[in-house]
Amino acid sequence: MAKITKPLCRICRRNGEKLYLKGRRCESDKCPLDPRRQRKALVAAKTSEYGMQLREKNKVKVYYGVLEKQFRRYFSIAKKAKGVTGEVLLRLLECRLDNVVYRLNWAFSRRMARQAITHGHIYVNGKRVNRPSYQVKIGDEISVGENSKYMEIAKQTKEMGRALPVPLWLESSEIELKAKVVRYPTRDEISIPVDEHLIINFYSK
Repeated sequence: MAKITKPLCRICRRNGEKLYLKGRRCESDKCPLDPRRQRKALVAAKTSEYGMQLREKNKVKVYYGVLEKQFRRYFSIAKKAKGVTGEVLLRLLECRLDNVVYRLNWAFSRRMARQAITHGHIYVNGKRVNRPSYQVKIGDEISVGENSKYMEIAKQTKEMGRALPVPLWLESSEIELKAKVVRYPTRDEISIPVDEHLIINFYSK
């Protein structure tokens, strides 16, 4: 599995906004973009139209932890699908299994969720899935293996993340580490601060 090796905090500083690449740690006062640390984001004063498009594309890539080849494939699928290309693209990324595990508060970050999946702790419809890029569908049931060593860790992260609401398109059990995809997310439910139209324009040249 390929992974992003760049310092995550540097990526946020470059974009001038929190992308929550380290999960809940980004809410602490250790975050370089926290106002209490009085640091300025390293954002260029003037950026060309191409630069803005490139920045939005790279922002989404690092937010969901995908590389260029994967991202181009998602864009190709979104372009051929019915609906608004930008919204379909974000929906595909939002429905990745690693993102779903993170949204369910079973992991502190998407990186932690990817590790749990690749180690075989996450099940979909009763079958072990070790691909973080697995696309969940309506009706899919996601769970943590009953005899998994990750069970206790997931319970702790869920308990600590109770203040973070689970998206309405996911139905999560309050007691068990089980959830169900009841529908696909709408654009309003995708919280990433991005203008997807710039990404479409970037690939349309």
